Parts: sequence; structure tokens; C-alpha cells
Amino acid sequence: MSHKQAVVPQGDDAERVPLAARKVSFSWEGTPLHWVPGDPFSTHTINVLHLLLPAGERWFVHVYRQVLPHIRDERLRADVIGFIGQEAMHSQAHDEVLPHLREQGLDPTPYTAQVDWLFEKLLGDRTLPPGRARHWWLMERVAIIAAIEHYTAFLGNWVLNADELDRRGADPTMLDLLRWHGAEEVEHRSVAFELFLHVDGGYRRRVRTWATAFGALLFLWQRGTRFFMANDPTLVDARASFKEFYLRGRRGTLPATGEIVKSVPRYLSRAYHPSQEGSTAQALAYLASSPAARAADQAAGGGKGAA
Repeated sequence: MSHKQAVVPQGDDAERVPLAARKVSFSWEGTPLHWVPGDPFSTHTINVLHLLLPAGERWFVHVYRQVLPHIRDERLRADVIGFIGQEAMHSQAHDEVLPHLREQGLDPTPYTAQVDWLFEKLLGDRTLPPGRARHWWLMERVAIIAAIEHYTAFLGNWVLNADELDRRGADPTMLDLLRWHGAEEVEHRSVAFELFLHVDGGYRRRVRTWATAFGALLFLWQRGTRFFMANDPTLVDARASFKEFYLRGRRGTLPATGEIVKSVPRYLSRAYHPSQEGSTAQALAYLASSPAARAADQAAGGGKGAA
């Protein structure tokens, strides 16, 4: 096994923080179906996260547990273990939104079954002989995760700064879930890319797996939005379209199309490093004020004090 990049390029060391899972919980009783008031399209476009992330982040954890033996840098190993803990918590938190959607007449099971198949079967473990073939498939998945994490950090940075959602009266519990998650994505934004550089780092693999990840995300997101709009019991003949996405991006209730387009060459640049995306200081500031994160910290502190 040859590593094309033996040394992991580090981001701004002043911004690096130890990663640990925050055991948050949310209560959904008071959250309306259209939690962005008067805007089912923005609501449901963001709601796709609840469909994609539980299976996707369980898959991240599964792959990273397999790659741990390949890590030769102790700080990176600690970061990956912290990343695994955070991603497992993200999966659980979004999974807990799904019963709330069912109670409001929007059963996501037909869509989530397809997402589960994608991550568990198409991108899951394959019956491959030990050696080069099995190692190749592991490296492909590590690279795909690095590309996906570029976009989770992008979305995390967006939602931390999406003031228009506040101005439009978006549900505070849903905003806290999204911003707690987004802040942790910004906090650990360098881990997946640095792991990829450590165990492989091939530029052609980075480009190829970016295309796979970006295409899959676009397909799954538009499909999920269409599913929600078509099955929302309060809507009649509602449809999802790129025009609606573009207009909401202009208004600020969804990411701007132009910013998504500009994110592509950043990731494909040979000089790319995730520390260029978002601000650790802003992420930590939100986590210090998040109602759910503060409750988790207090619970953890109380547990230590009682021990």
C-alpha cells in the first residue's frame, strides 16, 4: 500500500479544538409542519436533511471504523474518533424528527427506504477478496465522504448565517437542531479531507469521487423535495422546481445557487483545505449559546459531578 501523501497538511492550529459528541435532545411537539411560516418549499427542501442524514451518517461511522487501523497520525486518529461520535449523534437527532413528520401526516418511509438501500447496499461493504480490491473500495468511500463533508460544511456555514430564517419566524427548535448540527459540521470540517489525504490523497480520485458525491446529492435532494411537496397533506398540486429553489436562494431562506456553484472549484483546487470554509470561532460561539448544546453540556457536567 503506497500513500501518495505521507504528511497531513494541517489547517490553522489556533482553530483546532478537541472533538467530542454533544448528547443533545429536542422536543418536537410545538413544531408546525411548515416550520418556515408560509413557505412549504423552503421547509421541505431543508427537511430532506432528515431523510438523508440518518442513513448517510451511520454509513460515515461504519466506513471510518474500518479505516481507523490505517491511520498513523495520533492527532488525526483522535479527530476521527471525535468525528465518529459527532456523526452518530447527528444521525440520531435527525432520525427523531421522522416520527414527528408521520404524526403530521407526512410518512417519509418510501423515500427513506431508497436512501437506506443506497448507503447500505450500493455504497456498503462488498464481497471482495482481501488485498487491493478491498482496499480500493475503502479508499473510494473515504474520498466520497470527504467530498460530501465539503457540502455539509458549506451548509453548516450557510445555516449559521441564514438570518432570513429568523426574520421569517422559523421554528426555534428546528433552527437550533440545524444550527447545532451545522456548527459541528464547521467544527470538524477538516477531518474527512485530512483523513483522505493521509490514507490516499490522489487528485484524480478526489475529482472522480467529487463528481459521484455531487451528482448523488443533487439527485437525492431534488427527489426528496419533490416527495415532500407531493405528499404534504395540506398542499394540492404542489411541485418542486429549480426556479423555486433559485428564488428562495435569492431571498435567503435557502442557499444561493451562485454560492453552490462557486463551491465546486474551491473543492477541486489543488490548494484546497476545508479550513477555508466557515469559521471555527463562529461555530463554537453558537454551540456555547445553543439551548440543546448547553443542556447537553450541563447534563455531562452534572454526571461528572455526581460520579
